[in-house]
Amino acid sequence: MHRFYLPPEQCQSDPLVLTGSQAHHAADVLRLKPGESVAVLDGAGGEFHCRVSSVEQKKIHLDVETLISEPAPACRITLAQAIPKGQIFDSIVQKATELGVWRVVPLLSERVTTRLEGEAAERKREKWRQTAVEAIKQCGQRWLPRIETPVALAAWLKAGETFEMSLLGSLEEDRRHAREHFAAFERRWQRRPASVCVWIGPEGDFAPAEVGAIRQSGALPITMGPLILRSETAATFALSIINYELQAPW
Repeated sequence: MHRFYLPPEQCQSDPLVLTGSQAHHAADVLRLKPGESVAVLDGAGGEFHCRVSSVEQKKIHLDVETLISEPAPACRITLAQAIPKGQIFDSIVQKATELGVWRVVPLLSERVTTRLEGEAAERKREKWRQTAVEAIKQCGQRWLPRIETPVALAAWLKAGETFEMSLLGSLEEDRRHAREHFAAFERRWQRRPASVCVWIGPEGDFAPAEVGAIRQSGALPITMGPLILRSETAATFALSIINYELQAPW
């Protein structure tokens, strides 16, 4: 079943209406015809199973047949990711979306060569958001992650946001397997964390002073194995571990 995305405010009526690039893709690429079944995701837990009622030049009308509502995840995962060179961040957003993150925070750290601010930063954020939209359509994820505007690491730390568990991908000697931190949390609280943040550095990792500041904020260093991973691989690796720990039988 082909999937489309409409923001929640456009999913309040029946029929639903695809316009713009979504209508173009439906009519000119997929060649949808009246009577065919499609799904529409609203990015806020809703999946609408619809039937095409009419195909116009710039509009596709969809009659809603059923609605599946999925509650917000029990644990909201934030990926605090330093921005790597080139277009790699697009792939990171895609994989993070597939792995169920709640939010992606693009960090400008000392060793990040990309410098984004003002309109350029907002354009990048919107581009990454569209990458996330395409990812939920591909994988069927019903919750669209929030993509933040790029922010300096020091500024985000200064904001003082807290998480029930904060993990730092690390090469330091005292790093531990994420499982140990999850087990310790569960022993203490008799439940799993409701919010997790995982910090991933850029090429060359976070600078020593940044590592110290992140750890001072409460982040626990975790191992990613004996090899030095690329930034995008480390993000996927860490999110996979977190998903495994959160989804394992209680």
